[in-house]
Amino acid sequence: MNSLLIVIIALILFFLAYRFYARKLEKLFDIDPKRATPAYSKFDSVDYIPARNWLVLFGHHFSSIAGAGPIIGPVIAVMLWGWLPALLWVVIGSIFIGGIHDFGSLIISAKEGGSSVADIARNAISRRAKIILSLFVWLALILVIAVFAYLCADTFVKEPKIVAPSLGLIPVAVVVGYFLYTLRANIALSTALGLAALAGLLLAGNFLAINGSIRFWIFILLVYCYLASILPVNILLQPRDYLCSFLLFFGVGCGYIGLFLARPGIAIPAYQRWSAGEGYLWPMLFVTVACGAVSGFHALIAGGTTSKQLANERHAKIIGYGGMIAEGVVAVLAIIAAGILFGRNDDFGAALKTLGPIGIFGKGYGVFTRPVLGGYAPFIAITILNAFILTTLDTATRIARYLTEELFGIKNRYLSTVIIIILSAALALSGKWSKIWPAFGASNQLVAAFALFIIGCWLLTHKKAANFALWPAFFMLVTTVAALLFQLVRYYKNREITLFIVTAAMIILAGFMINEITQVLRRKIHA
Repeated sequence: MNSLLIVIIALILFFLAYRFYARKLEKLFDIDPKRATPAYSKFDSVDYIPARNWLVLFGHHFSSIAGAGPIIGPVIAVMLWGWLPALLWVVIGSIFIGGIHDFGSLIISAKEGGSSVADIARNAISRRAKIILSLFVWLALILVIAVFAYLCADTFVKEPKIVAPSLGLIPVAVVVGYFLYTLRANIALSTALGLAALAGLLLAGNFLAINGSIRFWIFILLVYCYLASILPVNILLQPRDYLCSFLLFFGVGCGYIGLFLARPGIAIPAYQRWSAGEGYLWPMLFVTVACGAVSGFHALIAGGTTSKQLANERHAKIIGYGGMIAEGVVAVLAIIAAGILFGRNDDFGAALKTLGPIGIFGKGYGVFTRPVLGGYAPFIAITILNAFILTTLDTATRIARYLTEELFGIKNRYLSTVIIIILSAALALSGKWSKIWPAFGASNQLVAAFALFIIGCWLLTHKKAANFALWPAFFMLVTTVAALLFQLVRYYKNREITLFIVTAAMIILAGFMINEITQVLRRKIHA
């Protein structure tokens, strides 16, 4: 199968979805460009600050949701079940589930004063649902911060050349933020200066290797996360994420240009098997692909940092729905990268264990970008991936700070951030995160299902048609619970006690939330 044909079909479908389906969603949510957003109505010079331009906020949002998720999940799915099931889920999921999940989370948060999706559950569903979901998400975020801090530090140790561009971008971002918001300088000029500095850092990285231990880098990264959480969002977090987004735009752009020039064929089977080592195609493929089609973490970002910086409601479509479609574009690239490396008779399971999903993506990406990037493709690929892991890390810390304030009533941002940093550091340094991390994929999709139900209940409360959100919510809930039950049986058979307990707890959580949601839907539908 020619990879170029696959890419063209996928891109056309993404374009049509954004052009027509997203417009329907705009009408559904009553987008009003004249209505003041929380960035203005609750302006506080720290968290609620209108972005200078929609592209600046898109950069922050896209960088935060992207991470390594849309690469790792699709690559694993291709190797286990084939490229066609992975591609279909990425395209259909992004358009009809992930798109409304992200767009809906952003716009209802903006309409509810910048509240988190979990906080909105208090009025849309019940106070109990809000507490249960907030506590679950809060614990999940601590796990994410701990894991990503460890993984980023581990990458610094193994690839010391990427330290300079990764950490050097921090002071550059502060300067760009100063240009954009204090001096009110021209956006194009400020961006150009920032990107020129970033290019210089990338070049310097080839000649400057900075060494350190994992513990040292974890400490440095968590200090950075603390600062990114407490400082005004326009000083560090937003401009860094904005500049970082251009790294991904560059990487994806080179990837697609390389595909058009090289036109590699996909030799791996379109469909491999129904049952693979990780489980059955349904439900496991749908929780494995995760961020490439839908991710609960996106709702946390959309209703966390992004909604508080939204300058105009009309920007919600391109940032929320457009951001999810852009992530689908990245996932398609990852599918192609995995599909061109192997033939029909290769041992895909052994390759996945030996190279890992990131190694497979890096090799495939290097093959079709060679006409564009030459031998620099692997270095650029790993730099981009690490930059986005770091971006997800700092945004997750700030969102965890918001949830700490909502859950425990701690209004001091310095104290609430210290609590998050201490707990994350303890988990990262103990190494115990590795015992519970395998359960995160399903928990992430469980949050996505709950977010879709919250969006649906919010629509019903406002006398709007809710099927756009409720049908995807039911599908995600049934799929995720099925995946959790499958994992529960496997963990029991393998005597993995910690994972068995965590998975059982998530199933119980799902039961509580289903009960709360069912009662609310009955009342609202029959009202």
